Amino acid sequence: MKPIFGRGPSLSIRLVLAVVASLAIIVADSRYHSFTEAKVYLNSLVSPLQYMANSPRVLLDSASTQLMSRKSLLTQAERMEQELFLLRDDLLRLRHLEQENQRLRDLLGSPVRYDTRRMVGEIMSVDTDPFSQQVVLDKGSIQGVFEGQPVLNEQGVVGQVISVGKTTSRVLLITDISHGIPVRVARNDIRAIASGSGQLDSLVLHNITRNTDIREGDVLLSSGLAGRFPEGYPVGRVSHVGYEEGQPFADIRVQPFAALDRVRYLLLLWLEPRGMEVEADPVPASTEPQP
Repeated sequence: MKPIFGRGPSLSIRLVLAVVASLAIIVADSRYHSFTEAKVYLNSLVSPLQYMANSPRVLLDSASTQLMSRKSLLTQAERMEQELFLLRDDLLRLRHLEQENQRLRDLLGSPVRYDTRRMVGEIMSVDTDPFSQQVVLDKGSIQGVFEGQPVLNEQGVVGQVISVGKTTSRVLLITDISHGIPVRVARNDIRAIASGSGQLDSLVLHNITRNTDIREGDVLLSSGLAGRFPEGYPVGRVSHVGYEEGQPFADIRVQPFAALDRVRYLLLLWLEPRGMEVEADPVPASTEPQP
């Protein structure tokens, strides 16, 4: 039976013919540029495949660039936020100095009592106990944090450190019912103790007589009398002054300047005395009899 398809040349012959044809095409293209137009069409056909093959590398480069840009932006934003935090603290002190400059000109020549070192800390967690208002910071004894250290934010006084670990510390807020801070009225320098009420938006002034000149809207500043908090930092604004018949003391409520339910970054202060030299103990006189 005769096969339908005739048997063609062998594979060796086919290979030789392909090599000869390739060499002929190469010589014709290099010498006479016979296939210039054909190469243009072939490049147009192949270019989508080239783009597809290159797309994974482009995607990876773009993703890497975006990740690096996002990381650098986050780092820059965090650094700028901390710098803004420190600048706001400086602004609080400048406002206090402007007020004091008008009333205490005779004290302008007195030496500055404190140099203040500051450090920004971030809140890690909030105490869930409804009867205790405390937060945990990401700074501890390694950074020099100590018990009783004053804590503020860009709005005013927040609280004080009550316990310190190696890398964390616990802060008692000024609105905690067990906390009290000496304050003075910015308008007339009346002094009082602002105690926590157990609510994040309220302080209480205890033992204030009915005839004391304290009004709604008065600004309260830290007086610095107890030596725990620096003088002149904003604490709150008087929001309510009430009197009950038969009661010897007024009912005075204060709204803290610091929004304690929304704080994230806090400022730790170190009060370091300056210009206070320690005198050396005098050498005791000899009690031995002189020869």
